[in-house]
Amino acid sequence: MEAPLKDESPITAFALQALIVSLIAVGGVNAVLPELYRQVVDNHHWLTDKQFADLFAIASAAPGPNMLVITLIGWHLGGFFGAILATIALCMPTCILTYGVALTWEKFKNAPWRIAIQAGLVPITMGLIAASAYLLVRASDHDILAYVITGATAAIAYFTRVNPLWALAVAALMGAVGLT
Repeated sequence: MEAPLKDESPITAFALQALIVSLIAVGGVNAVLPELYRQVVDNHHWLTDKQFADLFAIASAAPGPNMLVITLIGWHLGGFFGAILATIALCMPTCILTYGVALTWEKFKNAPWRIAIQAGLVPITMGLIAASAYLLVRASDHDILAYVITGATAAIAYFTRVNPLWALAVAALMGAVGLT
């Protein structure tokens, strides 16, 4: 994506980027986090690594959809208006597209091309979400203990039926007492 015009405000540029990435957010916002990170942190320097990771953590901890990180970045860049604009920019195109696709998708339930597309989207989505996880670990973990905590939490979430919030609570407690 190109850099915004010189006279374009950060929130306008971010809303435009959110609108564009919304159309490829197969699997949710987590699938496009690496691109959002690249734009917000690397290209435009609107946020630091830590700010981005913190906003993602707040959005993940808050009840509601994981797309709240877009709203929080919008808030950071443009206050209340920025939060609303960024959220609409992310949601409106996909809502319209989803509605249109859903109307026709069922008509081709047994078509070979539909089955192939559906099967192909699974590994693509998983890869995009894995890239997001890698990016967040890189942005937030800065010592060996933090990497161990992240790895243990991921293992607990993947291999057991234990709610990962318990591991996150232990990690938060370790952070609160200054261990990480």
